[in-house]
Amino acid sequence: MAIPVIDFSKLDGPERAETMAAIAAGFEDVGFFQLENTGIPDELLERVKKLCSDCYKLREQGFKESNPAVKALAELVEEEGEGLAPRKIENMDWEDVFTFQDDLPWPSNPPAFKETMMEYRKELKKLAEKLLGVMEELLGLEEGHIKKAFTSDGDFEAFYGTKVSHYPPCPRPDLVDGLRAHTDAGGLILLFQDDRFGGLQVQLPDGRWVDVQPLENAIVINTGDQIEVLSNGRYKSAWHRILATRDGNRRSVASFYNPARLASIAPATPAAGEGAAADYPGFVFGDYMEVYVKHKFGPKEPRFAAMATAATK
Repeated sequence: MAIPVIDFSKLDGPERAETMAAIAAGFEDVGFFQLENTGIPDELLERVKKLCSDCYKLREQGFKESNPAVKALAELVEEEGEGLAPRKIENMDWEDVFTFQDDLPWPSNPPAFKETMMEYRKELKKLAEKLLGVMEELLGLEEGHIKKAFTSDGDFEAFYGTKVSHYPPCPRPDLVDGLRAHTDAGGLILLFQDDRFGGLQVQLPDGRWVDVQPLENAIVINTGDQIEVLSNGRYKSAWHRILATRDGNRRSVASFYNPARLASIAPATPAAGEGAAADYPGFVFGDYMEVYVKHKFGPKEPRFAAMATAATK
């Protein structure tokens, strides 16, 4: 099964109804889909590719020397050479990563990195807010409802951060994950993934893992746990992972449009069935994050249960 690919430019034309239906199916059936023709200039996306790759070249030696997964893998390979049975590395990822947001220091090298990424983030934020409007329409919510929820009715700024990752060639991808399986904690995630090297996989509702196929200058969309709560389970956050590979240096630029830490999140749509109660608790996003950072790679249901328990105290 291929992850859905949707021509976003058709949203504002005569094929709007069909495009809305395709987006709804992407949110409901898989939790992942790709958007083409988003309106983001290809020239800007090409600059982002180059500058992120240039940035990793400055970090590559540090990854090789200090990433704990690199050291752990070397030790395992040495043990294997001594006749010990190989075992998979736990609790580590074969990933070089750094994050940034507008109010924190950014890398100053390579030149033009900050200027280009600020331009890129501005375009991605516009796309995120347009998609939230689409989501509100599909869910039958008042226009602006999700943004109001994320900002506590305008009292705070929604969190908007970007993570740049690289997954370098790995000599033993059977022994380490690129990035362990997880769901995302927040709201809407917009990923500009590598268009040459694969590795991103999403788990379908039937348990199968499928590739999110590389596609030039497309933006991959998925929803986090907070959208699952707001939609009362209609748009579930999907499990996904990155496979380590022997070949290629996979680039990944993920932007997260999340609630403010003090924002209160609760179901905004009725539960299935007449008279049914809400399936998800209400909580403050910051409280959820305190649980999430400790249990990111575990099942999400206990995280929701912890919020329900906290609400009854």
